Amino acid sequence: MEKFPHACVRFETAGGRVVIDPGAFSGDAPLQDVDAVLITHVHFDHLRPDALRDLRARRPGLPIYGPPSLAEPLDGLPFTEVRHGDVLEEAGLAIRVVGERHAVIHPSIPVIENVGYLVNGVFHPGDALTVPDEPVSTLLAPVSAPWLKLGEAADFANAVGPVRVHPIHDALLSDVGVTVTDTIMGNLVAAEYTRLSPGDSVRL
Repeated sequence: MEKFPHACVRFETAGGRVVIDPGAFSGDAPLQDVDAVLITHVHFDHLRPDALRDLRARRPGLPIYGPPSLAEPLDGLPFTEVRHGDVLEEAGLAIRVVGERHAVIHPSIPVIENVGYLVNGVFHPGDALTVPDEPVSTLLAPVSAPWLKLGEAADFANAVGPVRVHPIHDALLSDVGVTVTDTIMGNLVAAEYTRLSPGDSVRL
């Protein structure tokens, strides 16, 4: 698995490459030579519709997955709707869809759809704190967002109970913020907590 900026990660197997949430902060690199795209929700930091249109123009059969609400920003670009409980397979990876709703940002802001993806034991929750009902080996834990307190992030990680945690959703953090966040999370989270910088890869 390779980490890209903010909430984007890419899995590479002998069968191909699968990317999750190549959004506005992630650049073009995550979409190079990709074989499937998974989108958790429609917010700009997780989704670039124009980039997906360009990609599909070059790769007409490329699978794109996301919640039904993805239809509006994609504006006619075909994709496969996924919902909580669905099971997919891409590039030899077993992918289970987990969750339904985005975390609450503010009572005045409508709550949108959000799905997470459990990929061969690695869980990317999108913008939610949904706890899967099956074991998670690696949690990609959001650590900085308008909808999130750091204590909630730590409690979420401990509720999921993975072997290891890698922080994601962190583009809004300064260098000082990264240091403070990692110190607090490292102290509060029971699992092995390791930051991956953009470009870092781990074998899972």
